[in-house]
Amino acid sequence: MGYASTFETFVDYRASLSYVGTVLKVLSIAPLVPVLVALRYGESPVPFLVASGVMVGLGLAMERLRHDRTLERRETFLMVSLTWLFVPLVGTIPYLVAGQGTVAHPVNALFESMSGFTTTGATVLGEISFERHSHAMLFWRQLTQWLGGMGIVVLMVAILPELSVGGAQVINEEAPGVGIDKLTPRIQETARALWKIYLGLTVAAAAVYYGLHLAGLAPNMGLYNAIAHALTTMPTGGFSPEARSVEVFSAAVQWAIIPFMIVAGTNFALFWYVLKGEPRRLVDNDEFRGYLLAMGVVTTLIAGLLFAGVGLAETPANVDPIPGNLEDSVRQGLFQVASIVTTTGYASMDFNTWDQSAQVVLFLAMFLGGSAGSAAGSVKIIRWVIIKRAMDRQLFTTVHPDAVQPIRANDSVVDENTIRDVFVFVFVFLTIFAVSTVLLFVDGLRTGLDLTGLEAMSVAIATLGNIGPGFGLIGPMNSFQPFSEFGKLYMVILMWIGRLEILSVLVIFTRAYWRP
Repeated sequence: MGYASTFETFVDYRASLSYVGTVLKVLSIAPLVPVLVALRYGESPVPFLVASGVMVGLGLAMERLRHDRTLERRETFLMVSLTWLFVPLVGTIPYLVAGQGTVAHPVNALFESMSGFTTTGATVLGEISFERHSHAMLFWRQLTQWLGGMGIVVLMVAILPELSVGGAQVINEEAPGVGIDKLTPRIQETARALWKIYLGLTVAAAAVYYGLHLAGLAPNMGLYNAIAHALTTMPTGGFSPEARSVEVFSAAVQWAIIPFMIVAGTNFALFWYVLKGEPRRLVDNDEFRGYLLAMGVVTTLIAGLLFAGVGLAETPANVDPIPGNLEDSVRQGLFQVASIVTTTGYASMDFNTWDQSAQVVLFLAMFLGGSAGSAAGSVKIIRWVIIKRAMDRQLFTTVHPDAVQPIRANDSVVDENTIRDVFVFVFVFLTIFAVSTVLLFVDGLRTGLDLTGLEAMSVAIATLGNIGPGFGLIGPMNSFQPFSEFGKLYMVILMWIGRLEILSVLVIFTRAYWRP
């Protein structure tokens, strides 16, 4: 039986929507976690109970659209894209019901929710404090990032039998990077293994952070802060219940967070191999070595600039003078580089105080990204590795036109389709970045923001690359609140498509997608 030529039957959007409904129904459990926090601190649980109820009701209603057809390739694209649109939409409910602060406005609530679930870490909160927002509400922000880090759909594949059929295709449309390793014979077991590793690392991070508090090395890193920051370290999210991010914590805390950020930006599948007694799979991995090399080079440049005093336009009053202080220079340089390369978005100091030499280096690092199969955003190291090797091959075959030289990564030949996909992705990524820079710059002029070129570029890459902070107006201690409603809605779209590797979303807007 062939497909009918109608819109309804060729792409079964009802099947896609019904699976989105299942996701919402299962995720309705999530708002109950901040309910417990609210009860602990004597705060109102109503915003989260309402959110949970709406998610259940909407999910059940959407599930009624389902019929016998399973998710094929086209329905998978639509299901994944809509999941990452609907989940942030319902994630606005606690902000809107609470009606506190800047996120009481629908556009701001959507921005904050999308930034949370996509682990971007950009914020429109005008004031981050427990006086302005409840412990439970700030915890909800943290939790949205943790849920989005490893992937909502990966979680659904892990726990829902109906998604295990075709689950590999579903995961690959959501997973950041070139692809995901199938660690076990069944994709559902692979999804469970990845989430177990993710959960274990989150628990380890919370234990280390709170352990520093118990040891007297971090007076303000109590249990709430330890859990809250663990929830946004491992997903490379960067939200913090502290207004000045990680700057408020001791050097010991900052040093402790650095390795967890680096781990969060590493392909989680490699840790599975380590746990299985194959540590060589980690140390011999081409992408992992390129990832560490890139961070090492950028850190050396920035730490050197800070140590020499060249990289600072001014020394912040609330930190020790950096020039000539090796530990400060290395810690601040490494922390900011690890945060930006992994797209975590934390800050241990305000790099708006750096001069343009150091800022430009950090800006370029925003395009690197972490590893495929990690929680990190942006372009991803593996793509740069493949591009570099493709360039080397082109130079070689220019001299030796008859030579056959395959491109290898991790002792495997990279097929030509993958190489093509990498170049297409990077081209589209840079094109959208360039267009977005112009649009946001013009919109800033229209609304009187008067952005510099570097600020406009950093706004575009910070949202498209799911990085979070940028420079100037959107520096690490500032907010995206001053932008117009159009600008914030446009950035919501950038965060959405950036989290899904752009092409998985753009394809559903093409004519070819909807036609035979």
